[in-house]
Amino acid sequence: MEKNKRILEVCVDSVCNALTAQSAGAHRIEFCADLPEGGTTPSPAQIEIAQKQLHIQLYVIIRPRGGDFLYNETEFEIMKSDIHFCGKTGCDGVVIGMLHPDGTVDKERNDELIQIAHRYAMGVTFHRAFDRCADLFQAMETIIELGCERILTSGGYDTAIEGAEVIRKLIEKAGERIIIMPGSGITPENADDLIQKTGANELHGTFRSRFPSRMQYRNEKLSRPDEEYGLLLTDTEKIKSLVTTIFRSKT
Repeated sequence: MEKNKRILEVCVDSVCNALTAQSAGAHRIEFCADLPEGGTTPSPAQIEIAQKQLHIQLYVIIRPRGGDFLYNETEFEIMKSDIHFCGKTGCDGVVIGMLHPDGTVDKERNDELIQIAHRYAMGVTFHRAFDRCADLFQAMETIIELGCERILTSGGYDTAIEGAEVIRKLIEKAGERIIIMPGSGITPENADDLIQKTGANELHGTFRSRFPSRMQYRNEKLSRPDEEYGLLLTDTEKIKSLVTTIFRSKT
């Protein structure tokens, strides 16, 4: 990607949503499964088909389960195997993050994952495990040393808007050494304000809306019928609006 170019990364949980995001103008896909758990690694079939059908960048999250970012050896082996698979499939990058119990970056094991990714010329994003670190600025220096190209962060808060001042400071301290990409709670209504407050050039989000199911028969005796007959899908109009905002606010 061209340095300092405004980039919209869309996090999706299916090939169909990835294609929707692409057609709406997204520049890069973060591909996950199980978004309610914060995203886990998609199935091999989903990854293969997404790689074949997308012409924008495809980054796959490497996360064997939801929950914390402290992984045992079995989970670590799974993560290494998943990165090999993504590399052999031709993905553009992976998204990783492993921590120690004390809230510091697991430098040794993240390095192993990054070295595997680099064998396949894949880029590496450090995900929002970063926001669970005890010292964000120290963690950033470790991640820079490891060779990641970007960090996804909300500035250690629930949303990037709340963490905007921290994100601004991270971007200033990072300089040209790494990309700081805000994510969490970004909408077409607040994206321009966030860019102005932080100086960020890349934004990340799911940008979903609930759409009604096309099912005609509905069993109203089942619990939560609205959830079962409604689908959270990537919203074309939200992405188009964001892309317009991003390019309009470019100086």
